[in-house]
Amino acid sequence: MTWVAGADGSAYGVTNLPYGVFTHDGREPRIGVRVGDFVLDLAGAEAAGLVLAAGALGRPTLNDFMGLGRPQWTAVRQRLVELLTDEAHRAEVEPLLLPLAEVRLLLPFDVADYVDFYSSEHHAGNVGQIFRPGQPPLLPNWRHLPIGYHGRAGTVVVSGTQVLRPSGQRPGPDGPTYGPSGRLDIEAEVGFVVGVPSPLGAPVAVDDFADHVFGVVLVNDWSARDIQAWEYQPLGPFLGKSFATSVSAWVTPLEALGDAFVPAPRQEPPVVDYLRDEPHLGLDLRLAVEWNGERVSEPPFATMYWTPAQQLAHLTVNGASLRTGDLYASGTVSGPERGQVGSFLELTWGGAEPVRLGGESRTFLADGDTVTITATAPGPGGTTIALGEVTGTILPPR
Repeated sequence: MTWVAGADGSAYGVTNLPYGVFTHDGREPRIGVRVGDFVLDLAGAEAAGLVLAAGALGRPTLNDFMGLGRPQWTAVRQRLVELLTDEAHRAEVEPLLLPLAEVRLLLPFDVADYVDFYSSEHHAGNVGQIFRPGQPPLLPNWRHLPIGYHGRAGTVVVSGTQVLRPSGQRPGPDGPTYGPSGRLDIEAEVGFVVGVPSPLGAPVAVDDFADHVFGVVLVNDWSARDIQAWEYQPLGPFLGKSFATSVSAWVTPLEALGDAFVPAPRQEPPVVDYLRDEPHLGLDLRLAVEWNGERVSEPPFATMYWTPAQQLAHLTVNGASLRTGDLYASGTVSGPERGQVGSFLELTWGGAEPVRLGGESRTFLADGDTVTITATAPGPGGTTIALGEVTGTILPPR
């Protein structure tokens, strides 16, 4: 039970406590934690001696705090629960609570590197059928390693940032043409934020996942499908992806998701040794996609073929180092049913099967469209935890 008004029973109660960065009354960016519909000013709390984190909570991003490691993350989280549940601390803490509606949320961490995976068997199979009709939906290597690509860290933006329609080369009947993308799409994903770095040349084992990953964000990897279709062979995504990737403003600590880990799908054939994670666990995250306020899909993250621990092990197995602030995303989350897909490419089957939206027949994104992705997870004692939403609106190209 918390003494914070309205927080008990909220999906942002003391079993959640996600971290973010905000500004208020024109002040410098500062770290906060969400509880109910309030933001607790952690910079102020540390300055007052209410919580100790080696000064890291006074920084303008989460990076220094994330770099401290799991023992410090755990100690701060335990102290925050104590401050927010014990009435003895109320007089000191309550003045540091700010109404959520009065703050402006910023990108919560400086993104070091960005990697995007392709880990849903259902999504990969659907895309294979759409992009490569008449061929096997999955390429021969897909069940042997988590496929991924390196994205552009500099175009990762916080939820609420407007997205300009990208331009580029598109395939045409008489050769490539140049202009604004006409097949602009979304990808509903889950992102994992690295706190503790690793040295160059030292792979990170699957068992060390929780020692390095600080928390989880929702991701929308906006995708220009016509640009992507022309450029992706033989080297994969490039300009069709790099113009913008949106992430939620709140980072849900991995510790808040302790009750959300569930058995992941069985992998066949058996994976090579460095990818064997025992127990083989995914996360029971239940996503929802709203297109102009209308729910069009509910992707289930628990169906993902490759787990977050396997993804981390694979992206470092060649000796690539981790840096504080690295972000790696799951890839599009899609389930086995049409109403569980995480992209409009799949929802409309490449545009061949439009959906009804607001009384209109629609395929891909139009200027002015807004897409919002939300997610929930089971919490302790039957509670529900919400991940911070990620939303964006499409603007015309410049």
